[in-house]
Amino acid sequence: MTGALHEEELLGILYIGQDFKKERTKHNCKEGMDVVVIKENYPFIYFFNEPHIVFVYKILTDDYVTMSELSECGEWETYELNRPVEFEAFNHETCTPLVERGYSIQQDPLNIMVGKINELIQKQRKLQQSIQSGSIHLVSSESTAGALRVGLDRPRKVISFQGFFSIGPVWNLDCQKGQDHRFEWLNENINFEMDDYVLENNFNKTLLEIEDIQREVPIYLWTANNADEQTGLWFILYLLRNKENDIILINAVDHFQGEEQSVTHSAWLHPDQLSVLFNENKMAKPLSCDERLHYQIEWEQLAQSKEVLRVWENGRIVSVAEDYYDDIIINTIEELHSKHETKDFIRPGMIIAEIYGKLDGVISDSFLEYRIRHLIYNGTLELKGIPKSMRHYRVKLRN
Repeated sequence: MTGALHEEELLGILYIGQDFKKERTKHNCKEGMDVVVIKENYPFIYFFNEPHIVFVYKILTDDYVTMSELSECGEWETYELNRPVEFEAFNHETCTPLVERGYSIQQDPLNIMVGKINELIQKQRKLQQSIQSGSIHLVSSESTAGALRVGLDRPRKVISFQGFFSIGPVWNLDCQKGQDHRFEWLNENINFEMDDYVLENNFNKTLLEIEDIQREVPIYLWTANNADEQTGLWFILYLLRNKENDIILINAVDHFQGEEQSVTHSAWLHPDQLSVLFNENKMAKPLSCDERLHYQIEWEQLAQSKEVLRVWENGRIVSVAEDYYDDIIINTIEELHSKHETKDFIRPGMIIAEIYGKLDGVISDSFLEYRIRHLIYNGTLELKGIPKSMRHYRVKLRN
């Protein structure tokens, strides 16, 4: 094994440099941690950890990466220097990498590394200026994005956010401080059962993809009538506010009215149905300047709210208190208790499934599980197990 690199511990954190210049700025430096310098030598990027370690990453694709994709989209090697000053002239091609030993990286600095690698990828994309062909499809549902990739003919590019826009803060989400606030809240409150930084990496990757959209390609923006996708729609249109591309809005609900089963989420549609929708709407009239401005103003107003829950009511996004679903959770548990002679402990998944039947699945199960945990903490529910995921605990109403 050459230059083994692990995602556990790093001797220091990143200090940001640009090209071959050193700009000594520490980022969240903790006591006892060293500083790391960055040099760019495309397709390589060097991360120097004082006093003598150099991590070299080779970029193998022009696709943006996440922490989980680093090894798939590039190659790592690790080098040791005799003296820190050697980094000024360091070139991996004249050095020998470590073999069968290496150094580990904590997830915090590794996340910063991902950001710097993506910045370098974006620089190269702009230099290459390859012409985008086909159509661009933007969606705020990862499931819908997958179906579009299957259902639509090439050439086409599908760009998606991971979703969850109905829950968590959206205050100033178009700014870094708002994004930091959102991910801090989600990480502290919602059991997504994902590795650290997955949501943040995917979000930032999507922002870069949207920023890179060229002006000559049409953009198809997919949505449906629910708080997740409508909030995502407003946010995406705000991000596109300075782009002159034609933007065609495709609302899955508008085209499936009167169906046997009402459609409230685009993810409920089969890839073949999405293909039919696209063919019916690919020559539709783009949003006007006034329509785009309307959505921009709507987003600006929503982005000032501090609530962490949004619902779809009467054709509108409505910000509500986070205890909005608490009563239905308690009532559902009471109903489940009444079906048995004894008041047994119940798994959260069963409670949420019952609620889905009442609400037609219009709310995030992760948010409902968060509220169940809140009802445990405030003494409404009794706990059995450890609430680290829905599988690991059960609840019942206190006597």
